[in-house]
Amino acid sequence: MRTDSFALRHIGPRESELKEMLDTIGVDSLDQLIYETIPDDIRLKSPLNLPAALSENQYAEHIGQLAAKNKIFKTYIGLGYHQAILPAVIQRNVLENPGWYTAYTPYQAEIAQGRLEALLNFQTMVSDLTGMEIANASLLDESTAAAEAMALLHAVRDRKQKKDDVNKFFVSEETLPQTISLLSTRADFLGIDLVIGNHQEFEFSSEFFGVLLQYPGKYGQVHNYTEFVSQCKEADIKIAVAADILSLVKLQAPGELGVDVVVGTTQRFGIPLGYGGPHAAYFATKEEYKRNLPGRIIGVTKDVDGNHALRMALQTREQHIKRDKATSNICTAQVLLAVMAGMYAVYHGPDGLKYIADTVHYSATNLSAQLVKLGFEQINTTYFDTVRFKADSAAVKTIAEENEINFYYPDSETVSISINETTTLEDLNAIIAVFAEVAGKECDSLVELLENEAIPKELSRKTEFLTHDVFNSYRSETELMRYIKKLERKDLSLTHSMISLGSCTMKLNAASEMLPLSNPQWGNIHPFAPVDQAEGYQIVLKRLEDQLTEITGFSATSLQPNSGAQGEYAGLMVIRAYQESIGEGHRNICLIPSSAHGTNPASAVMAGMKVVVTKASENGNIDVDDLREKAIKHKDNLAALMVTYPSTHGVFESAIKEITQIIHNNGGQVYMDGANMNAQVGLTNPGAIGADVCHLNLHKTFAIPHGGGGPGVGPICVAKQLAPFLPGNPVIKTGGENAIGAISSAPWGSALVCLISYGYIKMLGSKGLQKATEHAILNANYVKERLNEHYKTLYSGERGRAAHEMIVDCRPFKANGIEVSDIAKRLIDYGFHAPTVSFPVAGTVMIEPTESESKAELDRFCDALVSIRKEISETSAEEENNVLKNAPHTLKMLTSDEWTFPYSREKAAYPLDYIAENKFWPGVRRVDEAFGDRNLMCTCPPTEDYA
Repeated sequence: MRTDSFALRHIGPRESELKEMLDTIGVDSLDQLIYETIPDDIRLKSPLNLPAALSENQYAEHIGQLAAKNKIFKTYIGLGYHQAILPAVIQRNVLENPGWYTAYTPYQAEIAQGRLEALLNFQTMVSDLTGMEIANASLLDESTAAAEAMALLHAVRDRKQKKDDVNKFFVSEETLPQTISLLSTRADFLGIDLVIGNHQEFEFSSEFFGVLLQYPGKYGQVHNYTEFVSQCKEADIKIAVAADILSLVKLQAPGELGVDVVVGTTQRFGIPLGYGGPHAAYFATKEEYKRNLPGRIIGVTKDVDGNHALRMALQTREQHIKRDKATSNICTAQVLLAVMAGMYAVYHGPDGLKYIADTVHYSATNLSAQLVKLGFEQINTTYFDTVRFKADSAAVKTIAEENEINFYYPDSETVSISINETTTLEDLNAIIAVFAEVAGKECDSLVELLENEAIPKELSRKTEFLTHDVFNSYRSETELMRYIKKLERKDLSLTHSMISLGSCTMKLNAASEMLPLSNPQWGNIHPFAPVDQAEGYQIVLKRLEDQLTEITGFSATSLQPNSGAQGEYAGLMVIRAYQESIGEGHRNICLIPSSAHGTNPASAVMAGMKVVVTKASENGNIDVDDLREKAIKHKDNLAALMVTYPSTHGVFESAIKEITQIIHNNGGQVYMDGANMNAQVGLTNPGAIGADVCHLNLHKTFAIPHGGGGPGVGPICVAKQLAPFLPGNPVIKTGGENAIGAISSAPWGSALVCLISYGYIKMLGSKGLQKATEHAILNANYVKERLNEHYKTLYSGERGRAAHEMIVDCRPFKANGIEVSDIAKRLIDYGFHAPTVSFPVAGTVMIEPTESESKAELDRFCDALVSIRKEISETSAEEENNVLKNAPHTLKMLTSDEWTFPYSREKAAYPLDYIAENKFWPGVRRVDEAFGDRNLMCTCPPTEDYA
């Protein structure tokens, strides 16, 4: 046994178990299984051209050497990113804890009460600081949150405005440059006319439906928006504000002014810079807009016993994304980062945040006073953390970089300096020394911070915040550690058992891939730092782009999209830009199979396309005749086909090359959804099937953990003709020669977690990647055959094989009074997270075991489903008091003096022997979904509500 082989550790089944698994499936070899699964005409003829695999120890040395190439300067660039201090108790117990980072999106509320509470804390924190009524559980980054705000305000225009076609949106020129770029990208095809200018010169015209203001402005000036907001209201113009979250500790909350939406990032609440991400954005608005609020909302409900419980409110909207009626394609959050930011607020509490904000502010005011003494003119009159001076930028930059300091230089005569939580007196004196050298003068050092205020009373915060007990109870590390662990114990993650979610690929997130994320040489680099200071990052990101390009069979890759849905949108926008460049910008029809995920049509609508749905045949495949008919009918305006491969039904459709050729013959491009890439890597690829662009879910196939519902990364890989249009960034040049605008805030999206996928590929190598794919297909077909006598698999390939996942039909059990949700909840009693429920077919579960699971774990899972099938046969539609309808069973139920159920406590809690060794107890009984939607609450309720 090669103990230095990462593939040995990543792939679950042992070689000694292979024959038994193949016998169960009914094939002689793994090669035969792959032959019977993947059409021969799309199989790769040669292995991937990638370097040989590194051992875990070799990789640790390699990534350490690359980290050493990064230069960690003291950075005061700002522009929405600030170095922060991550408390060690949160780093160790959340960021580095697989109990938190390997959990899935909390669709199954009963086994996610811990994460849900942590997210409720986050929402409460945001609502309190912004002064708004309702907040969501995070978005991708500040710029995309601002774009969602623009879309929301456009959607909620009153009837008169819609009738008059009011489509202008004003954006203050003091908005962050990356946000303006992203807004421009989004506005193009939403029918929104973006107007950028000075808010002090804005004419409150009835042509405008909304405005966006930055608070403080991008260079630090804090404006009094009271009169501006008042005039907007008189003109029926709705207001969004992008606000720095830490500044709101000292500044008047935007909600007090009566604005409609407040967005921003929580990065500076303890989250590493990470060269741009991942960071949790926030989005807060009014209660009346709750059904237009993008993303996820955590709400309060009750379980069947009337006990307090939490759940994702309105979650059917989240899962199905309103398809072609969508105003947003958001189907992810940054849960792990939101949990960390929320815990930062829990740990510090209101007094701690005041201390941090005061220290940042006083550092800025004392610095300002010293630089004014040196003769430099301070431009900002009112500011929180950013001072701006008239100075020779080139001279300052030269001396600053010699002293390993980064400032921001808006022009040749201006220097902007943004102070952060890590800035010390020593740092301030180093800054002063740079300016003293430029001025050729001597200056006294600071020896203490004087409490000098640069915020006038009328702009100062006067309201309390974070008054709930949770923000005032955990000041010692001991207490916070126990609180984090208490929440963790309520959640089921990969630390407990396999999570067999179809389309979601919950595979191993190896510790060796994760460890570099804790290294400050990766964590403390600003995304807008000079590129030569990030040599290690540049090497990793370029190599990862090249690796993904090779794996997909394409020509180029962009890592910027920071979720799968963003990748879909980016891919379609690149197609549109290419078609525009060849005089075919009129093409706007997007064909989408009926089985597609809801984000597909939503992304197409956001890209300005008209969705035409194509039929599925009886065997679940794309109806080729219907597709051909519609492609020919729309050939003059056909822009694209969006296709998932293997299909959403878990099948390698043999007609795929014919399908892509039909689209090309009729003038369109082919977008392939990479959600199911785990069944392709090393065996086939999007280039081989004839696609032109695909997005990849790095949080699925390439081992970035799901983090309880985010982070995600969704890069796009493109054919040669599309490469010139890959997305750019207004601050750091990236993308193609004719780049479309920004897709996310940072030049390379969530760069920090790209280290994970880089490590995954480096340690598996070409052979290991192919072996992982083969074993993903092996494990799926083993499960399929083990369940064959008990459950019907809805769709199979032409030779009866599944790809890496399968859909199991639970609709026949309605005759016994059992719904698919009952099976999902009963699986909790067996210690398992349910597979994907009712997608893409209602009344079914979609199972994907992944290559990481051992035969023993697969057998436990199959044994559980076989046992549940027996329980189903024992039930009847007439009697609802049964073990499935009452699932899941809590410890409180089992230890109660009363037991009113017609089955034993043992059957409820320990139906199979293995469960006793590692019993997972859900925190609540089945939650009341309808009650939660009718009584939506998105902030921590007052303590008396729990009494």
